[in-house]
Amino acid sequence: MGVRLLVLVVLSVALMVVDARFALLKPVRSQMSLVLMQTYWITDLPQRLYQGVASQFGSRTELVAENEKLKTENLLLQGRMQKLAALTEQNVRLRELLNSSALVNEKVEVAELIGMDPNPFTHRIIINKGERDGVVLGQPVLDARGLMGQVVELMPYTSRVLLLTDTTHSIPVQVNRNGLRAIASGTGNPERLELRHVADTADIKEGDLLVSSGLGQRFPAGYPVATVKEVIHDSGQPFAIVRAVPTAALNRSRYLLLVFSDNRTPEERANDAAQAQEAEDQKNGTTPIVPATVPKPASATPAAPAAAPAATAPVATPAKPAAHGTHPVKPASTKVPATAAPAAKPPAAPATTRQREE
Repeated sequence: MGVRLLVLVVLSVALMVVDARFALLKPVRSQMSLVLMQTYWITDLPQRLYQGVASQFGSRTELVAENEKLKTENLLLQGRMQKLAALTEQNVRLRELLNSSALVNEKVEVAELIGMDPNPFTHRIIINKGERDGVVLGQPVLDARGLMGQVVELMPYTSRVLLLTDTTHSIPVQVNRNGLRAIASGTGNPERLELRHVADTADIKEGDLLVSSGLGQRFPAGYPVATVKEVIHDSGQPFAIVRAVPTAALNRSRYLLLVFSDNRTPEERANDAAQAQEAEDQKNGTTPIVPATVPKPASATPAAPAAAPAATAPVATPAKPAAHGTHPVKPASTKVPATAAPAAKPPAAPATTRQREE
């Protein structure tokens, strides 16, 4: 018994030394781990069986409550995702508006669409800016892509806008490629405009960009209006049929721009600019009065040799410095009567100078 135990102890020590110093027993250890894994699974089986049975016989109320909680959280997360998507689209639209307003020379203000006319034969919308916000009748309205229409009705805090595609609306346009002028009228279709009275031989073709010409003095010049989609030439008709698609998203845009254009004539603009420049000069001290003060140094010249006494006597410049109280001019004024006495002047002139000196 003691010999067998001693042999086992020596064998164990030898295996530990070999395993620590050499890699000969690594394959054996890996195979033994598979056997031990099965042993671990068997020893853990009672605990897993107990947890499974407990979960099967759990409270139905707790399961229903947990299910409702998960459904609520899922709904909230979906709502937040939808809001995030809406904010992302709104951010994109506002960025487009900012980019477009950077190209506008006139003053602009952002407005939001809050309603539409329910009449299917009338293309009108309602925006959240009104008379209290400075909106006026006929004011142009555009979105990030082009002109949409004009204000036709004012309320204190809202306005009604007539779209370009309404059958009662027309706008003077010109082809951006060659400057050809025409009239674009609404057709009642939100996706179509029609050019009236275009000559059959006119230089207009599919894909041309139509911009506002500004001839009606209602819409500023240079804003995109539509793109030519179809040109039909009929030899029996004097005018061609030209159909165009509006560049603005008339039935999709939510944020709009109100354009405050300058309706002054060129003469009024020139007069206003001149008055503003004159006011700025007066504010800075560079007023037109400066040329009148330039001759002041010339008033000191009579104090030089009295070569021309007759010319120095009638000069009224000494009186101006006396009024201002400048002392250096007084000696010059006292010498003037002395030189003026030999001249053929009436005695009244020296008397007046003496009174001035007093």
